Amino acid sequence: MIYLETARLRLRDWEEADLAPFAEMNADEEVMRYFPKPLSADETKVFYNNIVSEFAECGFGLYAVEVKETNRFIGFIGFHHATFESDFTPCIEIGWRLKKEAWGKGYATEGAAACLDYGFNGLGFSDVYSFTADMNKPSSQVMVKIGMNFMKHFNHPRVEAGSPLCKHVLYHISVSR
Repeated sequence: MIYLETARLRLRDWEEADLAPFAEMNADEEVMRYFPKPLSADETKVFYNNIVSEFAECGFGLYAVEVKETNRFIGFIGFHHATFESDFTPCIEIGWRLKKEAWGKGYATEGAAACLDYGFNGLGFSDVYSFTADMNKPSSQVMVKIGMNFMKHFNHPRVEAGSPLCKHVLYHISVSR
């Protein structure tokens, strides 16, 4: 099923054929530099199954993204129900991860803006959050470009305390914008 289309992208259900390029993307050290570590093929399969389960449970999730012109999978953009221990969770998080060859083309911003519109107007969300490691300036820039507002810094409880990735930024947007 295709959930959203933008001028250049399709945000759709996941297919088994997405697993190999998804695993390749998650194993790329540059793509995963703002995460604790790249993922193995087995870890990617678990992640894939969690994404599929979240769609079944919540009716939304991290949409597989393909470029219309080529029909090629380039990553994911979408929503996740964040439940780790924090003063702003549980919450709806918007997030993205794209293959290196898709960087610098505005795809994350284009897809995330469409997701926000769908989340507020189609799924009935009242608030959406996004967070990333403080050092991940490209993702923070996307958050600003889609109209989100900086809320605060926080230490992510699922990242080792001494890690340079522990310090995160939190952004927020509400339906009233």
